[in-house]
Amino acid sequence: MVLDAQNMEVLNKERILVIQTAFIGDAVLTLPMLQKLKETFPDCQLDVICNPVTEEIFLASPFVNSVIVYDKRGKQKSFFQLLKFVKIIRNKHYTRIYSLHRSFRSALIVMLSNVRETYGFTNSSFRYVYKNLTPYNLNHHEVKRDLDLIGFDSSNEKWKILPIISVNEVIKKNVETFLLDFKDKNLVAVAPGAVWETKKYPAEYFSELIKFLKDNNFTVVLIGSQSDSSLCENIATKFDGGVISSAGKFSVPGTVQLLRSCELLITNDSAPTHFAMAANIPAITIYCSTIAGFGFYPYTKNSCTISYNELKCKPCGIHGYKSCPIKTFDCAHKLEIEKIKKQIMNILDERNK
Repeated sequence: MVLDAQNMEVLNKERILVIQTAFIGDAVLTLPMLQKLKETFPDCQLDVICNPVTEEIFLASPFVNSVIVYDKRGKQKSFFQLLKFVKIIRNKHYTRIYSLHRSFRSALIVMLSNVRETYGFTNSSFRYVYKNLTPYNLNHHEVKRDLDLIGFDSSNEKWKILPIISVNEVIKKNVETFLLDFKDKNLVAVAPGAVWETKKYPAEYFSELIKFLKDNNFTVVLIGSQSDSSLCENIATKFDGGVISSAGKFSVPGTVQLLRSCELLITNDSAPTHFAMAANIPAITIYCSTIAGFGFYPYTKNSCTISYNELKCKPCGIHGYKSCPIKTFDCAHKLEIEKIKKQIMNILDERNK
């Protein structure tokens, strides 16, 4: 086959694939790494393998050329489907693969992809398939760990890059319409949900925080996914106005756009923490069974974390559980609401200076 000049140029430029099939929050925290990859290889084709839930996040990145959805828990679950998927990857002739996901399945994709330059973490399953291994430093923030994988100099604060999520005019208009009656209000967002129950600060405590915000002339916008809609609606109905729920009404980019109209987000240790960084607003992140030391804390200006750490049982796990393993849930019940109220006022006062 004779290649013309245009085809030669396509084959000679870097074609980079990033594998990130983890949760929504992890996907958002991948965006700074993608930005730096594109800056390092400005003419590259930069593609991402992700799951169906996080597709919209990577499509909203201005640095990603193409998104390849891998439904590992659904229609592409079988080994046969994995092999068909790998064939698609091989036909794209990638020159580099960076695997942020450390599973055996991701390692198989890398091994069978026929790509020479492969990058993974030292704690990855089947790590020997990777040509280049990077230590997974448990003491680093997840963004910094991702940047370590591409060789970014993270020795100083330069690693604190805010995730960039772009939104189109349709999303902007939908959010604007939703907030039409509140455009002259002081808005604070509250995210009371989480995937794991032991990550959730009790709903009645969130209700008390919302009452405190209302008493200080703030309008509260509850945010969350469709699975959080009942929780958010139940909280909203406890108040006679001044509290609205957007749970389940917007995509992740839409929620980020909504947060850009808010002065502060109060959230559990869950994905909305990272949405606040994409919106560049402060976040107060409440840690019940988990800790900020796992590396998933917010670092936007004036952000802070709150946690009750005087417990031998804490942290009980990196992700959390459906219920407290020792049936006390002291990590939530002993976290004083007054401490959170104080941080709320400190942050809002600082923003108004």
